[in-house]
Amino acid sequence: MTTREASHAGSWYSSDPSRLSRELDGFLDAAGTHGSTPRALIVPHAGYSYSGAAAAWGYKNVDARAGIRRVFLLGPSHHVFLRRCALSKCATYATPLGNLAVDTGIYDELRATGHFVDMDVDVDEAEHSLELHLPYIFKCFEVEEPEHQRPTLVPIMVGSLSQEAEATYGTILAPYLDDDANLFIVSSDFCHWGERFGYRPWDEQRTDVRVHQQIEEMDRAGMRIIESKDADAFAAYLKKTGNTICGRHPIGVLLQTLRKSGGFDKTRVEFTRYEQSSAAMGWNDSSVSYASAVVFRDA
Repeated sequence: MTTREASHAGSWYSSDPSRLSRELDGFLDAAGTHGSTPRALIVPHAGYSYSGAAAAWGYKNVDARAGIRRVFLLGPSHHVFLRRCALSKCATYATPLGNLAVDTGIYDELRATGHFVDMDVDVDEAEHSLELHLPYIFKCFEVEEPEHQRPTLVPIMVGSLSQEAEATYGTILAPYLDDDANLFIVSSDFCHWGERFGYRPWDEQRTDVRVHQQIEEMDRAGMRIIESKDADAFAAYLKKTGNTICGRHPIGVLLQTLRKSGGFDKTRVEFTRYEQSSAAMGWNDSSVSYASAVVFRDA
């Protein structure tokens, strides 16, 4: 079985283990925590110089001693068009800090549903939306006790899904979300604004606010809907705004998974951080928004 190489190390984040570990420690030390074990996270996936600090506001809440045995990692496909969700052909995922084992048993269960396809290794390695979370996952479960084992990984590349397909995957994944041994991590950046992204909504008549403030208003409207756990309202929001949230389908799958889960009424979604790569002021500017959220289950 193949190892998926850390193909973006050395460019999107450091390939030096010591430097990378220190950088992640710095991000985590600076982030706030809510003192409750999460059931799921929504975290950004840009290069660490852009979104590493924002992602820490999700990962800071992970408790390595909470009994998490596997991590479901859902990310969008940036390079290959898919109408379904895809699974890796690799047995391990490499990071500069060490390797994470793919949970082949869970993969067998998912493949048996008939709703998943396999992605080639070159497609897997070209995609950054999953890889950018691997060092954080490795770091967050770094415990000194020799008997402690890191959780296995269930990487899922989410294609361009219909609402019906998102609901189907939500039904498949809900029993896993209900299991306290599993943590779900959803990979997504928020608004990509600018000519290079083909997306520049801007009400120039609103002289009271700058472009970046309008972007934030739009992002936060979507974030409030996600916090409401309303999958239908989120789909309507995307249709109305066209907001270029690259992980909109993984988020849609998560919302459907929450809807189908036995603990829906006990879960709450809380956004913990929002940032922009730069403050867009006019037509020649561009920016990407980064947000982190935590799904808690109340007692």
